[in-house]
Amino acid sequence: MNDKFFIQAGALLGAVAVALGAFGAHALKAMLETSGRADTFETAVKYQFYHAIGLVLIGILLQNCAVNAERYYHWSGYAFLVGVVIFSGSLYTICFTGIRAFGAIAPIGGTLMIIGWVLLLLAAGKK
Repeated sequence: MNDKFFIQAGALLGAVAVALGAFGAHALKAMLETSGRADTFETAVKYQFYHAIGLVLIGILLQNCAVNAERYYHWSGYAFLVGVVIFSGSLYTICFTGIRAFGAIAPIGGTLMIIGWVLLLLAAGKK
């Protein structure tokens, strides 16, 4: 996959994060506050949005990167994308279903996001 994929994925994740954030702040506000899940929902949206920006950045960096850095950027992007799906997805699932067992999955996504940042660091060090 090329730089365009990560820019498009980041743009889509960003748009969905804004929509979910607005939906949570308005239509779901009472439900999230009653269930005590407003902070959980906000965390899911924030991390999704941060990593959406990261994906766009990776796509831009891929446009002019050194050949030996390309694979690090790609793996960083994949780690961000899968990490967001697992991390934010598990938190959204908890908010909408109340099934707290999905909280056990969130650290897998968080770990993938950390790995993505480390891979981005390694890519930046390649010349």
